[in-house]
Amino acid sequence: MAQVIADRRDVDFVLHEQFKVSELSKNERFAEFNKKTVDLIVGEARNLAVKEILPTQKIGDHVGAKFEGGKVTVPEEFHKAWDLFKEGGWLAMPEDQEYGGQGMPRLLSMAASDYLVGANYAFMMYPGLTHGAGKLVEEFGTEEQKKTFLKKMYTGEWTGTMLLTEPDAGSDVGALTTSAKKNSDGTYSITGSKIFISGGEHDLSENIIHPVLARIEGAPAGTKGISLFLVPKFRVNADGSLGEFNDVVCTGIEEKMGIHGNSTCSLTLGGKGNCIGTLLGEENKGMRAMFLMMNEARLLVGLQGFSCATSAYLHALNYARERVQGKNLLQMMDPNAAGVPIIQHPDVRRQLITMKAYIEGMRSLLYYVAYLEDCAVVSDNDDIKEKLHGLIDILIPVAKGYVTDKSFEMCSHGMQVFGGYGYIKEYPMEQLMRDCRITMIYEGTNGIQAMDLLGRKLGMKKGKLVMDLFGEIQKTIMKAKEMDGLKEYSVKVEAALNKLGAVAMHLGKTAMSEKVLNAFAFAHPFLEVTGDVILAWMLLWRASIAAPLIENQKKDAAFYKGQVKSVEFFTNSVLPATLGKMEAILATNGAAVDIDDASFGG
Repeated sequence: MAQVIADRRDVDFVLHEQFKVSELSKNERFAEFNKKTVDLIVGEARNLAVKEILPTQKIGDHVGAKFEGGKVTVPEEFHKAWDLFKEGGWLAMPEDQEYGGQGMPRLLSMAASDYLVGANYAFMMYPGLTHGAGKLVEEFGTEEQKKTFLKKMYTGEWTGTMLLTEPDAGSDVGALTTSAKKNSDGTYSITGSKIFISGGEHDLSENIIHPVLARIEGAPAGTKGISLFLVPKFRVNADGSLGEFNDVVCTGIEEKMGIHGNSTCSLTLGGKGNCIGTLLGEENKGMRAMFLMMNEARLLVGLQGFSCATSAYLHALNYARERVQGKNLLQMMDPNAAGVPIIQHPDVRRQLITMKAYIEGMRSLLYYVAYLEDCAVVSDNDDIKEKLHGLIDILIPVAKGYVTDKSFEMCSHGMQVFGGYGYIKEYPMEQLMRDCRITMIYEGTNGIQAMDLLGRKLGMKKGKLVMDLFGEIQKTIMKAKEMDGLKEYSVKVEAALNKLGAVAMHLGKTAMSEKVLNAFAFAHPFLEVTGDVILAWMLLWRASIAAPLIENQKKDAAFYKGQVKSVEFFTNSVLPATLGKMEAILATNGAAVDIDDASFGG
């Protein structure tokens, strides 16, 4: 069962050979995380994931969260897994030990999460949301708020979530109507309703801490007038014990397509006029605070989608090796030829290598973003820190939007390999595909990720972010050009990169012209081609590490050869289509925005 979560050999390759995680231990902050410790932590995460969390995946889907009388219960089997997860200190792996964290590199925590999230990401949403809420307390909370809430959240004694969405304020957060009235003691009375709140009510912990977006009475309209408040399910006494219920009432949970094990709640705050919150950060600065959490949250969603895709690939690979069906094409005319495993069929092999290439590239991309965060932490050079944070900013919409788009495609490929069996509940593929689909929607739809890339990130600091990214890609290209067997692929990646630069300039100028609507109609295609080039870069980077090692390896020769085959496939079978999509973007045809509403039919 272990190999249907994440491929340990590939995880180790990215950690130790691509990003050299143990070199971070040269810095005092990460001194204890040498290679031996890294491998031990990854091994423990894998054991917990395989033995305790993975068995809850199907149970969570079939049983799901239940709502009755304003209370939500999760499947009973979740409780043991939750206790073990807490005991292991897995919730706040990269955070300060003072607050209950482990202080480990984010790259290492990403590898551990690769297994944990892959085992049951509906279950892992509870700690994931708690960590995000805790991060807001850590960054913006007063000393009293930190003392009261932070360690209990980072250790999992209490959980957290985030209350943003309302019936008429989804992607347009500025339209929210939840209000906050300041009280004489400095607290606020909160009134409003929130929907689509993942983990908003459950029985895994005795208290749930809700960061809530609301508008203080008299504050400006739109996002400029939004503040952030800390609203616990149960109020907390001065000695840290639980006080009275805080008038946060669950009015129902959604019956969803997937992630049934996670409760998606509707919550009413202050229905009886008794919901009290404290300001988190400054008045009218709630959205700025939220954007701090967005990078982390969107990277986590990318990992969620990826976890479905990598599991789908490993299931499909195992199935293709075992499922005997049809003759080998080269023996079709032999009446005595036996059936062969379907992995011998060219079309199945095409789907498997497609999945392999995307999985490898996406893993490297997600780990790379975490690695950049570690490099920024250990650097004492402000210019380098600024550059690293800029790279993270421009990569986040790709790590969330592109990765989840392609992850869903990979789940579809995996289902196709299974054939009819993939479509029935006896096999895992249909759950993986259902669970994966939401990742393209929440934490900002992928259309919003595309608009973020085009409308914000492309022009930030006069284009410095994108130029720094292109510079990093070019470094890999120049190195690979000098290596035997990689020059052909390097040239193709370079051609795609150069054309992407022209596309970015064209689309950026169009977005500043009277044809702005045309430009944003191509925002998502631009996100896709940007992701393709970045994935080609990651695969070339991997191949440049693997190629020199093939000759001297016996045990791992096949693995290293596979890295070169991935970039060969991607540059020859995917990038040509990417170049065609770039031509369409350069044309920037206006049909999508010019068509009359009535002409859509219906």
